[in-house]
Amino acid sequence: MRKRLLNLLYLLMAVVALQSCGGFEKIRKSSDVNYKLTKANEYYDKKDYQHANMLYKELMPIMKSTRNYEALFYKYAYTFYYLKDYVEASYYFKNFTDYFPTSKDAEECEFMSAVSLYKYSPKYALDQTNTMKSLEALKSFVYKYPKSARVVDANKYIDESKEKLENKQADAAKLYYNINQFKAATVTYKSILRNYPDTKYGDQYLYMIMKANYKFAKASVPEKQEERYISALSAYRELKDTYPSSAYIADAEKLQSETDNNLKKIRNEHK
Repeated sequence: MRKRLLNLLYLLMAVVALQSCGGFEKIRKSSDVNYKLTKANEYYDKKDYQHANMLYKELMPIMKSTRNYEALFYKYAYTFYYLKDYVEASYYFKNFTDYFPTSKDAEECEFMSAVSLYKYSPKYALDQTNTMKSLEALKSFVYKYPKSARVVDANKYIDESKEKLENKQADAAKLYYNINQFKAATVTYKSILRNYPDTKYGDQYLYMIMKANYKFAKASVPEKQEERYISALSAYRELKDTYPSSAYIADAEKLQSETDNNLKKIRNEHK
């Protein structure tokens, strides 16, 4: 009995699916543009963005230059966003602002174009090309609409994008350090400090610059050691002056003492 009921349920579901599919195909094949647009909007309002997108796609070239084109274009862009096709969403939101620059929705669509790029940007461990694109788009929005209510969210996304790019660069610096490429580690940590002066990890980066220079000096030929130990001490002084309460100060002081001792030995040998 239970098996019979399940079979009937599956049959009913199949019939409903076929009817639904048949109904949609009937709409697609209709030559009545207004009917097709009405149905597309109904799908959109029901959050059936896949069917709405398919109908809007067919209507886009037909309805160009009509009074309904702006609203159609707007919803078409959003169907991609809701379907999480962020590349296409960004493209159509941006095209909307280009095609309707005076529209009441132009600001929103420019913002959504940038947000779509932000949504598409991957985790920081992966290639960050799209994060950089989203960052530029968000900055452009803030510059263009400085008084917009959306600036708060745009700045939040900007900060998150910057943090992602910073983390990517910090991972590269850490990798250089771990494989004993101390010069490359130092250059990369300094680059992070230049690129992200408001970073919350400034003291950590300065400490790592000090450690990298110290280890670079130890691994260097005698004639290069002195200048590299001096570079380590320079990083130490900057750390102490800029972050006097840093948790890294105690370890840095121990390393500073060792560095001073090594410098004294080198200078005594030169006498």
